[in-house]
Amino acid sequence: MPAGHRARILIVDDSAVMRSLLRSVVIADPALEVAGTAADGQSALGILDGLRPDLVLLDVEMPVMDGLATLRELRARGHRMPVIVCSSLTQRGARVTIEALAGGASDYVAKPAGKDGREAAFQALSRELLPRIHALAAAAKDPQVHTAAPLQALLPSQPSVLHAPPPPAQPGSFIPSVLVIGASTGGPAALDALLPLLPAAFPLPVLVVQHMPELFTRLLAERLAQRCRLRVREAAEGDRVHPGVIHIARGNWHLEVLSAALAGHSPTLHLTQAPPENHCRPAVDVLFRSAAAAYGAGVLAVVLTGMGSDGLAGCRVIRARGGAVLAQDRETSTIWGMPGAVAAAGLAHRVLPLPAIAPEILRLVSRTACGARATRQAVV
Repeated sequence: MPAGHRARILIVDDSAVMRSLLRSVVIADPALEVAGTAADGQSALGILDGLRPDLVLLDVEMPVMDGLATLRELRARGHRMPVIVCSSLTQRGARVTIEALAGGASDYVAKPAGKDGREAAFQALSRELLPRIHALAAAAKDPQVHTAAPLQALLPSQPSVLHAPPPPAQPGSFIPSVLVIGASTGGPAALDALLPLLPAAFPLPVLVVQHMPELFTRLLAERLAQRCRLRVREAAEGDRVHPGVIHIARGNWHLEVLSAALAGHSPTLHLTQAPPENHCRPAVDVLFRSAAAAYGAGVLAVVLTGMGSDGLAGCRVIRARGGAVLAQDRETSTIWGMPGAVAAAGLAHRVLPLPAIAPEILRLVSRTACGARATRQAVV
């Protein structure tokens, strides 16, 4: 963001109390200013062109026009500024938030609940909201980042990217046994674009850490189950790790893979509430380290869009054990924090735009299928 420029924030919420609280949080930061406020989505759309905000804080449950409808119309009109949705930690609020994140919202923040007074609510909201605003506003001003419409729109429009012959990167002997994925800010939309491209016959188990609270991860798994050809479920203690099943880490619980105690048995999943890592639980690093311990050189890791550097340490372990790492590129990432850290450390075998990641996964996984066919033929 240019020096001296204060990011202009549009606040959209039907609650006067919440608008006041959000305003207080924004104006307390000298790098931000309130461009305007609106009590519903229709009013917000009416003033959007005149205000030209750098970022929108959008309530999901409003009269006249709710947050989801507002977001869709905003994107349909070609507005590309980041949008942070604000939701209550309720079943309905979480479900609408998941839809918004998959449909073009950049991030979300939960409204403070159960706080003892306005000051406590102010402090809680400031801790959660301000880092997101700064990261998204900075990314939106980065000339290397194309803040386009929902990521799904990229898929049919870039055949040259999808079908370009990939350069050799992974060792010729690399045969993946498990696919592990880490994501944070912008992750729900990236997962919504990536995972449905995996075919029903995909031969690997898939383990995913997406930074989200507990209620949200269950609803994310339910939504992906409707979109994917593979089975999708929220991870549970003791689940067997089977090919063709996608396990989404449960919010507020680290996800680990445990090696099978007996030969010929599948690894199992273990949920733990050990301290957060990288300020996160679940943490990508926890999953990646345990996968490397259980699968050795058979780990194929994908680091998608996200703020911070969770996954960096885990990728070091995966590379040390002979596994492979793919990272999403800057241009298609909402925030190039997590994948950027991996790329900058030289740990990524390939840094790819989101539409090219699934084809690369399938190219690498085809070695597994070829190996299985060769084994069957040798037995016969």
